[in-house]
Amino acid sequence: MRTGYRLASAGAALILLFALGVHAGKQTKAAEQRDRDRTAITRVLNAQQAAWNLGDVNAFLEGYWHSPDLTFSGSSGVARGWDGVLARYKKNYPDRAAMGHLDFSELEFHWLGPDAALVLGHWHLKRDNGDIGGVFSLVWQRFPDGWKIIHDHTSAVDR
Repeated sequence: MRTGYRLASAGAALILLFALGVHAGKQTKAAEQRDRDRTAITRVLNAQQAAWNLGDVNAFLEGYWHSPDLTFSGSSGVARGWDGVLARYKKNYPDRAAMGHLDFSELEFHWLGPDAALVLGHWHLKRDNGDIGGVFSLVWQRFPDGWKIIHDHTSAVDR
């Protein structure tokens, strides 16, 4: 009787250890995927920052979903669609002097699911006619061609 009990206990312990190992493996894979996603989104933000600093608004907008369903909320209201967001940027930043030098900082990543993220951060424009900056919240979605911003809410904040 004791031998059967010991075998059953050992078997149960092995099953438990296996289940914990599988669960830990899934957590590790999920964490590794999140690290890859964070890196991919950061790469898009870095490319946007570089494009902005070269004065290339069109290249800056490559980080956005090229769709009529894209939205941008800011102090002047809501811009809808990729073309609307492009027009808003070109109106508010008509030349290199207005664009200044862009820096993003204090990025926070919040995962909304396997293919969606919310990224909070700060932006700062260094300009000859006066610096400006503020905060943003970007809703990202994974598409077959990579992560894209599907909604941008940007606000200017006095520091």
